[in-house]
Formats: sequence, structure tokens, C-alpha cells
Amino acid sequence: MAPYPASSAVYRAEFNREVPEGVRFSCEDMNFVVTGRMDPEDDTPTGLSHRVTCESVGAATNHYSGQLIPIEYLEGLTHAELVELLIPGDDEEETERFRQRVLDSFQSLAFGGNQADYREKVLAIPGVGDVKIHAVWNRNLRPATLIPSGEVEAWFKAVKDTLEPAVAAWLTAVFTAASQKLLTVGGTVRLVIMASNFTAPTKTLLEEVQTKMDPTQNAGEGLGLAPIGHVVKVDGVAPEPVDIELHLTYAVGWSWEAVRSYVEDVIDNYFAELAQMWASSDFLTVRISQIESRILSGCAAMVTDIGGTKINGVESNLALDPDSIPVRGEVSG
Repeated sequence: MAPYPASSAVYRAEFNREVPEGVRFSCEDMNFVVTGRMDPEDDTPTGLSHRVTCESVGAATNHYSGQLIPIEYLEGLTHAELVELLIPGDDEEETERFRQRVLDSFQSLAFGGNQADYREKVLAIPGVGDVKIHAVWNRNLRPATLIPSGEVEAWFKAVKDTLEPAVAAWLTAVFTAASQKLLTVGGTVRLVIMASNFTAPTKTLLEEVQTKMDPTQNAGEGLGLAPIGHVVKVDGVAPEPVDIELHLTYAVGWSWEAVRSYVEDVIDNYFAELAQMWASSDFLTVRISQIESRILSGCAAMVTDIGGTKINGVESNLALDPDSIPVRGEVSG
């Protein structure tokens, strides 16, 4: 075992023209290199989308945006902008976290696609911060309901020759498997991941993890890190907006407009702490007492009292879904 190494942040950048791989740009004090063209569906009216990777490593590279300056002249380039963080960069694994991972390895053997094995493999992928593993996650689906009846078989025979070849091939494969009782709920694994900056992962990160664990086009064939026979579905943790209504008593000279940004920072920090506990919790709970005590502590010079706080319009704590994390919605004071 070794500490997970530091990794580079990957961004989406927009250009007014196609830019070949290997072209380098600068943004503030960092350099970036184009590593590929993104799917045309990611293009916007303002530009063509490309993947660019920071040449430096670490979490400090996750907070850049704005104009990209070409390091070498590129003919016809009039627009270059760093738009969106796709995969967060990671610092080298902290010593204490690595030590805990070593100690945990003595308690559970990572082997052959068990939960410890999945966790070890997923967390080693750059950009992944944490994961929940749901084995046989579609167990509520009864295999018996997948077996076609006589009416279904008659319908299939009547329509298969009228379909497009690709559609007919797919339908034939599904019908054949179902009629021979080959469809089952066993061997299904659902991975719910969080990005390493403790936010919901982007589509790009989800696709990378899916491809490394179990490529969709070869599902269950063992061409990824998952064992043969395991069909893996990778989802992202869901960000759940939380609206908060506050009733504050202000110190002399202060108002909601003046304290709003400070209060929002306190809430954001609280939600970030909750997100870091997501993988080890059955579900997260946003607590009114925590919101009030943190605001009174963090904004002591501006706020003298607080009460009657409501979360999503209700004066009670909010329990989130098991695969959700809180994000700040509307905050009023």
C-alpha cells in the first residue's frame, strides 16, 4: 500500500475553434494543456467545449476560471475561456488518512469484488472523494416478471421483422435472455460517488468511473476493474437544495444586507462538514440547533440573537435521502 498520489484538475474550456491536443494555455498563475475535444452536445453558443488539464497537481488547482491566454500563437483563436471544473485535483493522501486505511486493511480483506475491494478501487480513482456501495441494489425486481408470456411471445414474433436492424437485434437479445431465464438480479452493484471536493460529481467524472469499473458497452464482461459477472452502475450523490428562513436580532449598525454573506459562509461550511460525513452515515440530518449555534458563534459581532429558524418552510430538522447531500438554497433573514 502507498498513499494516493496528488492529481491534476480537469476543466471544460470553450474556444471559438477546434484546438488540437497538446496546445498549452495559461490562466492567472497556472498553465493548462488541451487533452481532448468533448462531446458536441457540451458545446454552447459561446464556444466549442474541450477538456483541459492543469499542469500542476493538488486541490489548489480547483478554483480557476476566466480567460485562457495561449502560450504559443494559434491562428484564428479569438475566444478561450476556462468554464467548468470537471474532475477535481487531489492533494497527496494525508498521512493520518493513509495510516487509517492501512489499519482498516487488517480488519477487512479486499478481495474478489467484495465491498472492501470496490471501495479501495473506487477511491484510488483521481477526483473521487468517497463512495457508498449498494450490492444487489435492484433486489426488489422479481426475475419471474421478466419471463415473457405467450402474448408477449406472439407480439415479439409479429413485430421483430418490421423493426430497424439495430432495434430488432436489441429486442431479440433481451427477449431471448428473458425466455431462457437468463435475466437475474444477482451480480448487480450500484456505486454512488462523491467528488473529492465533497460536491456532486460531474457527468465527466461519472463516465470516467463507470468506464474504469465496468464499461457500459461491455457490462458484466470483466473488462474493467469489476469482476466478471458484476454489472456496475455508477451514480453521483444528489445535491439537495435547503432553504433556510432566519429570524435574527442584529447588533447596532448591522442589517441583513450587511451580514448575509457571512451567514451564508457559515451555512456553506456546515453543509461541507455534513458532506464529508455522508459515506459513513445512513443519511444526513440538517439540524436547526447547529445552524443557530454556528451563526451566533461565527457572527457574534453582528448578530445578538436568533430563533424561530425554519428549514424548507418547517421549524424542524431535515433528514435527507441516503444518497443526498445538502447545498444552500434560498436564505432569508
